[in-house]
Amino acid sequence: MRKASRLLGLCVSLFATFASVGAQAQSEPYYKGKTITVVVGLEAGGTVDLFARLFAQVIQKHLKGSPTILVQNMPGAGGLLATNYLAEKAKPDGSTILWGPWDPLAQALKLPNMRARYENFEFLGGTSDTRVLYASTASIPGGFKQPADVAKADMLVVGALNPTDPSGLLAHLALGVMGVKDKMIIGYKGGNDVFLAMQRGEVHFHSTSITTFRGRNADYIKSGQGLGVAYLVAADAQGNFKPHPFIKEMPAFPDLYRQIHGKAASGALWDATNWLVGQIGEMTFTGFAPNGTPPEAVEDLRVAYAAAAHDPEFIEKSMQMNGLPYEFVDVPRGKEIFASLAQVSPEVLATITKVIELK
Repeated sequence: MRKASRLLGLCVSLFATFASVGAQAQSEPYYKGKTITVVVGLEAGGTVDLFARLFAQVIQKHLKGSPTILVQNMPGAGGLLATNYLAEKAKPDGSTILWGPWDPLAQALKLPNMRARYENFEFLGGTSDTRVLYASTASIPGGFKQPADVAKADMLVVGALNPTDPSGLLAHLALGVMGVKDKMIIGYKGGNDVFLAMQRGEVHFHSTSITTFRGRNADYIKSGQGLGVAYLVAADAQGNFKPHPFIKEMPAFPDLYRQIHGKAASGALWDATNWLVGQIGEMTFTGFAPNGTPPEAVEDLRVAYAAAAHDPEFIEKSMQMNGLPYEFVDVPRGKEIFASLAQVSPEVLATITKVIELK
C-alpha cells in the first residue's frame, strides 16, 4: 500500500509538473525569439521597398513576442517571382510573409508565369492607395503645360515591368481610352527603374502611386520636367465617382476625359480600365503568409497587420510622406476581392487580352 501510495503521489507530481510546463508553453507568444522575413517582390530603394520597411517596423511593435523582422528584396517578373516563391518554396511556419503590390490580372488571365493563386495564401490584410498618371513634359511638341495637352501627343512610350504590371498597363489603357497612341515597353525591374528611364528620355508616360508621386517624383515635378496628368478613380455605370479629398494637384481621370472629349468615357476599353482601377485602387498593397502556416501565427500576423494600419505613428508618417492616409482592407473584404477574380466579365478579359496582345 505504501509503495502504491508513493507511486500514485509521484504520478500526480509528474502530471502537475507536465501540466505546468504545458501551460507555460501555451502562454509563450508564438513569435517570441523568432525571426520573420518580409519578402518584397521589387527592387531595393524604391517607394514600395521603403514603404514595406516602414510598415514592417510598425508591425513589429504589435506582434506579441517582439520577433526580429528582416526585409528581403526578390525582384523579378514584376513581383511574380516572389509570389511564386511564397507558394512553392517558403516554409509554412510563420517565418516568411510576402508584402507589396499584387497582380490581379495575372491570376484572372491564368498566365503561365503566375503559378500561385491568391486565395490559397493566408491573407493577412491589405492597404489601399491611389494611382496617378504622370508624364515627361518634353514628350510632346511644345511641351506638356496642362493635363489636357496629353491629347496633342503623337506617340508616347510607356514603361512596364511585365504585360500585366498595373503601373504600366493602367497608363497604357488610360491612353487608349483617350485615343492617344502609345507603345508599352516591358522588362523594367520596378517603378524606380521606369522613372530613371523617363529621366533619360526613354519613357514618356507612366502611372505610379500618389505616395511615389509626392515623394520620389516631387523634385522632378517641381522642376518642370514632369507633370501630373490625372489620378485614377473607378466610376459607376452612370459615370459618377467620388473625388479624392486629398488630391488637388491634378484632375480625376473621368473629369480629364470629359474635358478633352466633352462627354463621359464609355466603351469596352473604358470598362476594362475602370474594372482594373477599381481592383488596384481599393487594395494596392497586400500581406500574405504561405498556405499551411500555423493558425496561431496567422492570427498574430493578422492582428498585428490591422493594428499597424491603424497605428497613429504609421498614419502620421503616411500623412507626412503623402499628404493623405491609407485605408485598411480587412480579411473578409480581401477574400471577397480574390473570389471576384473568377467572376470577371469575359468582355473585360477579352479586351485586356487584346490590348496586351496575349496569344
